[in-house]
Amino acid sequence: MFFQLNEIMLNVNQFIMPFIRVAALFSVAPVLSSPFLPARIKIAIASVITIFMVPLLDITASIELFSSAGFIQIGIQLLIGLLMGFILRLVFSALTIAGENIAVTMGLGFAQITDPVNGVTVPIVSQFLTITATLIFLALDGHLALINMLFDSFTYIPVGYTFEYQTALWDVVSWGTNMFSGALMVAIPAITALLVANSALALMTRAAPQLNIFSVGFPITIMLGLAVIALTLPSIVAVFQNLLNDAFEQMPLIN
Repeated sequence: MFFQLNEIMLNVNQFIMPFIRVAALFSVAPVLSSPFLPARIKIAIASVITIFMVPLLDITASIELFSSAGFIQIGIQLLIGLLMGFILRLVFSALTIAGENIAVTMGLGFAQITDPVNGVTVPIVSQFLTITATLIFLALDGHLALINMLFDSFTYIPVGYTFEYQTALWDVVSWGTNMFSGALMVAIPAITALLVANSALALMTRAAPQLNIFSVGFPITIMLGLAVIALTLPSIVAVFQNLLNDAFEQMPLIN
């Protein structure tokens, strides 16, 4: 079998462009970008997905890889993958923010633990909500839906497409407000209950000044916060699902 150089370069170009988008998504998206997953495994998974994806794609644009147009397209594919992964990361960040607010209110703000998803130190309540969100994401086949969305992205943003990056960046920033609203919806039941408890403790301290508020207040607020989290866990799951649906609806709008 004999291959011409231009045929080899055409096949390489058709593989490299989708691979850059897939690898960029894997480098940012939660679960897939876990630091516990070695880089070689991530590259291997991205390569396998790209190999199976390329024959199904209609890549009609012929772009020279080592040219100005080729470098521009590499940057475009990189930006598209990063934006798609960043939108999904905002969904998980909503629960992290909610956990931080709950932990500070219930007195567990000092209990810090390393978050393997974001690679930073967060309160233990945030870690619990992040682990819960990860399990829900996998149980709902969110990773498969993300790969399907990635494949569909080559239909509405094909290789060689002129990408309006300024509009896309602004759309992602505007959608980021959902992260704060979602965090508020998750945290507001616990914060409200803890606010009532703290108000009651303040009245008790006013009525009985000899009462040691620290020895009595901390156990009450911690147990109450854990109880409220356990009772409101179904609503937290519903909020997370709504955020995921909104994120997957926002991804096709990046064009």
